[in-house]
Amino acid sequence: MVSLPGRDSLSDADDRTVASRAADGDIRAFEILMRRYGSLMRAYAARIVRLSDADDVVQETFVTAWQELPDLENPASVRSWLITIVSRKSIDRLRGGQDQDSIDDHEIEDPGDGPEDTAAATSLDEALSQVLSTLPEDQRRCWVLREIAGYGYQDIAEQLDLPVSTVRGLLVRSRKTLVREMEAWR
Repeated sequence: MVSLPGRDSLSDADDRTVASRAADGDIRAFEILMRRYGSLMRAYAARIVRLSDADDVVQETFVTAWQELPDLENPASVRSWLITIVSRKSIDRLRGGQDQDSIDDHEIEDPGDGPEDTAAATSLDEALSQVLSTLPEDQRRCWVLREIAGYGYQDIAEQLDLPVSTVRGLLVRSRKTLVREMEAWR
């Protein structure tokens, strides 16, 4: 079987290439971006809004991204740009009067877990969600970008438009709060 030029290579292309093609209206390139970053965006959104709202937030993010992609100045930064959009859409969802029970309404459970393990994991999840929901917004956003999205300090600073030193301070305070409040789970 002969592969068509450009068909297989686009999936392996770097973000700059894929985002540039998508910005030019290439739907296949945009689908690649959706596959690359959809699950990350969903996990990020689920830390801010209810899990049931996370998919809607991601969908809204992709609609906005499709419309605004031609205006993206640096296509290589498409990942952080998408996370910025999903962050704003998540915050908008919270501010829009949506009732939120917890920041983390989902759990990942091993099918082999027994009822005790499942109950313990659920309790831990609920406790973490409760503590995260009490953090000031900037601390929570920094923590989620660092621990869930895997961003570095510089990336977080750029994402939130804060100095790196402020990001470090916010992360230290959020971690201290989490350690103190989650002490019973050690």
